[in-house]
Amino acid sequence: MTLLGLLLRNRRAGEAHSAWHQPHLRGPELLTLTSQDFADGAAMALRNCAKHIGGTDLSPHLAWTPPPPGTAQLLLVVEDIDIPLAKPAVHCLALIDPAAGQLEPGALSARHPGPGVRVLRSTVGRGYHGPGPIKGHGPHHYVFQLFALQNPLDGTPLKGNPSDGTPSDGAAPAAPPMDRARPRTLLATVPPPVLGRARLTGVFER
Repeated sequence: MTLLGLLLRNRRAGEAHSAWHQPHLRGPELLTLTSQDFADGAAMALRNCAKHIGGTDLSPHLAWTPPPPGTAQLLLVVEDIDIPLAKPAVHCLALIDPAAGQLEPGALSARHPGPGVRVLRSTVGRGYHGPGPIKGHGPHHYVFQLFALQNPLDGTPLKGNPSDGTPSDGAAPAAPPMDRARPRTLLATVPPPVLGRARLTGVFER
């Protein structure tokens, strides 16, 4: 056990600030989220973990039951609720076409996202970042949360970011505000209602 892991062992973000517990993201649990790579509450494979601990940052397979009628978009949020910070770390944030049905391994890659996937900013960088907890800190829970949105998030104005991304000097267009937004800022702008939701938790410990 490393000294840092031992010192921080009882310091964890917890679930209170996770996306699942935000009032505007509450909704009926009408969806079921599963993976061929791990069962709910089971350990995640090293290939799905961060490169700095020997993994490949390959996002796992995910599948879900059909979303409720009227679903415009699916929002996927992956959070580490055991990180020793005030709030969970967002390991992935993505918008998904409701017709997709499932995501193949690697579909949450920032460079090569799967069909119908729009990958947004994570706490660090963009796209899926696999587990890489502090050695000796104990088990970390990675919560994959899927929300069926009635109103699409695309084009939602972001507070504190008035730019529309249109250059005035002939330069190449900037990325849309939604693509530049920090994950917590973006999550705060998700328009209700949530028509259905589901969660799946993977565990990893070093």
